[in-house]
Amino acid sequence: MSEPASISTGIAARYATAVYELAKEGKAVKKLKGDIETLTAAMADSGDFNALIQSPVYSREEQAAAITAIAKKAKLTDLMSNTLALMAEKRRLFVLPQLVQALREVIAEDKGEVTADVTSAKALTKTQSDKLAKTLKARMGKDVTINATVDESLIGGLIVKVGSKMIDTSIRSKLSSLQNAMKEVG
Repeated sequence: MSEPASISTGIAARYATAVYELAKEGKAVKKLKGDIETLTAAMADSGDFNALIQSPVYSREEQAAAITAIAKKAKLTDLMSNTLALMAEKRRLFVLPQLVQALREVIAEDKGEVTADVTSAKALTKTQSDKLAKTLKARMGKDVTINATVDESLIGGLIVKVGSKMIDTSIRSKLSSLQNAMKEVG
């Protein structure tokens, strides 16, 4: 891991621990999960939002005003709104993606769950997702939460990452392996 990435991860982990402890104390973990989903969707859908949190061009005041307005419009909890405002004030909004991931991990760890990052060529149906979660639970011995993403370049199949383990059954990787094998032949 590069030094800036490890610094971002460390900052995010500290914020995540503090936010989670406050949410747990206030019995608002379920609402915190909703905030996480809202922020994840905002980061995935909005280039302007990503520019706001990543760009050093915006001043502290501009970032704070914008993030407060966004939090209000998105109906985030007071805990998350205040956290984002503090992060803007401290020029730490750039760690928001790592914060969201760290919060997911802290919540899952406290519940005794494991998160599986699943990338598929098409969006998984509820039935497919449930069946995959059941299979992974049998394999891992823990409840599994699926974090699904779509990457059409896979052509078909899945890439499943659980902790340090990765299973790649995508057609793209099989074609790549076949191509490498054919290059070796001659």
